Amino acid sequence: MNIRRTTMTRRAMTAVAITTGLVLTVAGCGGGGDDDKSDKESSPTSSTKEDKGGDDKGESQAPAADAALAEVKSNGITLTVTSASRDEGGFLTINGRVTNGTSGIWVGSEWRSDENELKKNGGSLAGASVVDAQGKKKYLVLRDTSGRCLCTKFEGGINQSQSVDWYAQFPAPPEGTTKVEFQVPTMPPASIELSEGE
Repeated sequence: MNIRRTTMTRRAMTAVAITTGLVLTVAGCGGGGDDDKSDKESSPTSSTKEDKGGDDKGESQAPAADAALAEVKSNGITLTVTSASRDEGGFLTINGRVTNGTSGIWVGSEWRSDENELKKNGGSLAGASVVDAQGKKKYLVLRDTSGRCLCTKFEGGINQSQSVDWYAQFPAPPEGTTKVEFQVPTMPPASIELSEGE
């Protein structure tokens, strides 16, 4: 039992180390702002519209901001996927927005993972997965060595009629895969097109 746990921990540590190194490398090469790095890196169109010098293609800014790859609804919650970018480091970053259309605070507890290692993430996207039907594989959300998912945690919940941006990172499907299904517990699957990161 301890050998299995040690092996899983080593794998998780290796994945986090590689992911962290690649994120820092990509961030160093990007030369963009400091705050929303993953959002800007995963969606080149959003980085051009949010930069201070966004004077070219001014007319395409509004449609790009409103564009959604997919949107699914269940139990008063709307899940929107705005970008899904495969990075050179071998991981896939998916970004979007969740909107609470219920009559009270939504904490996201039904989206947590069933995995023992990820259960302590509470209300989060820890239970999300990506299904590559072409390759017949399911990819679970990445996590760090402490068992925290590389995803958004909905700490404090989301008030009625409010929206919150989210992200989740997964191992990237093979390059030949251009379409996957993003799945979150209690929500219908969302079919999304993948884009290549810079």
